[in-house]
Amino acid sequence: MPLKVVGAGVGRTGTNSLKLALEQLLDGRCHHMLEIIGDPSQVSGWTDAIDGRDVDWQILLDGYVAQVDWPGASFWRELSAANPDALVVLSTRDADGWYRSASNTIFNVFENPPPGLEGWFADAVPKMFGERFCDDLGNPTAMIDAFERHNAQVRAGVPAGRLLEWTPSEGWEPICERLGVPVPDEPFPITNTTQEMRERLGLPSLPQAAEPALG
Repeated sequence: MPLKVVGAGVGRTGTNSLKLALEQLLDGRCHHMLEIIGDPSQVSGWTDAIDGRDVDWQILLDGYVAQVDWPGASFWRELSAANPDALVVLSTRDADGWYRSASNTIFNVFENPPPGLEGWFADAVPKMFGERFCDDLGNPTAMIDAFERHNAQVRAGVPAGRLLEWTPSEGWEPICERLGVPVPDEPFPITNTTQEMRERLGLPSLPQAAEPALG
């Protein structure tokens, strides 16, 4: 089944909220890094993609109706080409807030990887960051530059008729309008604050309040 949505936005731009929303709207599963953490058997296929080997994207994402977050966001070109009728959603947020949130959550995974994924986060994922984003995780300037460059490349590389640039504060309406589906009569699923993500990763809580749910 071809994807109906290709998510080009990187992690910590509301991708977990977007995942839950798309699963409700499209009545199917949406791929996210959490899917790999829950099913490490997916690692080999994504490693093939990272290493530049030929990948059948329909097989790799079999059973999913949409994709968001890393690692898929780093392959937005390939996924949008393999799913030419899919809407491409660029989830985004302010760059400084993104780096602050990412450095307090997902960048910690490289030092504290989920069980069974130690090798993948030691080798393949850093390679993906280095080749397709930036692997200088502790350098705010370099990482923010990579974030802004990534978003600019998506804007330039996807025709306007296929692209939706979206932030979590916009909620259901822009997504539903572009997908041609009714707006649910319930609040948009805002989830996965910095504190919630740190708890999920087994990291200690931060003293300051978490930002409003941008997983």
